[in-house]
Amino acid sequence: MKSHARQQSTAGAPGTDNAASLHPDAGHRATIARLATVQSADEFTTSGPTDVGYDSGVRDTGRKSMRVWIIAALVLAAAVATWMVTRGPEVPAADLAAAAAAVPLELAQVDVASVQERVLARSLPLSGSMSPVVQATVKSKVSGEVEQVTVREGQDVRQGDVIARIDTRNVQAQYDRELAAVEKARADLDLATLNRDKNRSLLEQKYISQNLFEQTESAYAASVASFKLAEAQARMVKIDLDDAVVRAPFTGTIARRLVQPGEKVSQDSSIVTMVDLRQMLLEAGVPAAEIPSVRIGQSVRFNVGGFGERAFTGEVQRISPTTVEGSRSITIYIAVPNADSALKGGMFAQGQLVIDATQPVLSIPQMAAREEAGATFVYTLEDGKIVRKSVTLGPRVKGQDFVEVREGLTAGQRVIVADIGAAKPGARAFVRGEQVSEGA
Repeated sequence: MKSHARQQSTAGAPGTDNAASLHPDAGHRATIARLATVQSADEFTTSGPTDVGYDSGVRDTGRKSMRVWIIAALVLAAAVATWMVTRGPEVPAADLAAAAAAVPLELAQVDVASVQERVLARSLPLSGSMSPVVQATVKSKVSGEVEQVTVREGQDVRQGDVIARIDTRNVQAQYDRELAAVEKARADLDLATLNRDKNRSLLEQKYISQNLFEQTESAYAASVASFKLAEAQARMVKIDLDDAVVRAPFTGTIARRLVQPGEKVSQDSSIVTMVDLRQMLLEAGVPAAEIPSVRIGQSVRFNVGGFGERAFTGEVQRISPTTVEGSRSITIYIAVPNADSALKGGMFAQGQLVIDATQPVLSIPQMAAREEAGATFVYTLEDGKIVRKSVTLGPRVKGQDFVEVREGLTAGQRVIVADIGAAKPGARAFVRGEQVSEGA
C-alpha cells in the first residue's frame, strides 16, 4: 500500500511541473495536486491495519476533518505566494522622478532677466562708531556747596534751563560790598567834579593859580577812575553770583549727572555731561589708496545694529589730513541728520560710501548669482533648456540690485533669477507667454 502511494506521487510530479511552467494558474493546480498526493500517502502510511469499529470510525472521521482544514490553509498560502511572485513589477521611484522631470518648468516673465549693460555706482565699504556732533561737560564756575541738581540722565533740556544751584551766600556778600564801593566811588566823583568846576571859575577870574587848578583836575580824573574800577569789580562779583546757578548751554539731553546735592564743588568741577543728538557724526576709516576718490559732500548709506533693515544716510563732511597711527587708513567724518534722536552715541554702523558711477558694464541681478563650494555660477535659459554657467562677478554692494559680470556671459543671454527648486541643468523650461519650440 505504501509503495503504491509513492508511485502515484512520483508519476504525477513531472506532469505537474510542466503545467506550472506553462501558466501561473496551472502552478496553483500543480501545487494543490502535490499536496493532495502527499496527504493520501500519509493516510495510507499512518493508518496501518486496524480493526474497523464504531469508535475507530469516529476517530478517523475527526482526523480527516482536521486534515482537510490544514490542507485548505496550505492551499491558500500557496496561492498567495504564487500571486506575489507572478504579479507585475512595481514602478521604480527613479522612473517616477524621470517622468516628473519630463514636464517643462514654467517660468514667469519676472523670473528671467537679460544680461545687458548698465551704469553701476562704485562704492567703498566702511564702518565706524557714531557720536554726537555737539557734546559738552558742564562745569562749575564758582566754588561752594551744591544746593540743588534739577536733572537726571536721559532728561531733555532746553538752552538756559537751570541744571544746578550752588550756595551763593558768600558771593552775595561780596557783591553787596562791591555795590557799596561803587556808591562811595560815585560820591567821590561827584565831589571831585564840583571842585573842578569851581576852580575853573576861579581860574578865569585870576583868583587861583594855574598849578592849583591842575591839581584839582587831577583829583577829578582819579575819582572817575576809582568809580569805573568799583563798577568793574561789582560786575565781576555779579557774574560769579549768576554763575552759581548752572544753566544748560544748549538744547540737548543729559548724558551723565556727576554731582549730588550737598557736595562741595570747586571752580571747574564737572556737574553734568550733555549731548545734542539731532546731529550725529560717523567716524570711519578709508584705505589711503582710495582717498583721492573721496570728496566732501559724497553720500553714505549705512545700517546700524538693532534697527533691522532701516537705512540711514549721511554725507562726507571732513577728511583727516593724516593716516591713523599704525595703519594705512585715513579717517573721514560723515555728518548724519538725526531729527528723531533714534541714533545714540557709541552705536556701530556699517555701510557703503558711494564714490562715483562706472561706465556701462554687463550686469545681472544679484539674485541670479548662486554659489556652491566656493564657485559662482548662474542658470541660463537656452533653447528651452536650463544651462549652468560659471561666471566671474565684480564686487557685490549691499543694497544694489545688480552686479557686474566680468566673465562667463555675453549681452543678450537670459539668466534665471527665481529658485528653480529640484530642476537640474538640462531640464526643459519655458517662459509663460512665449511660444515653446517643438524641439524643446
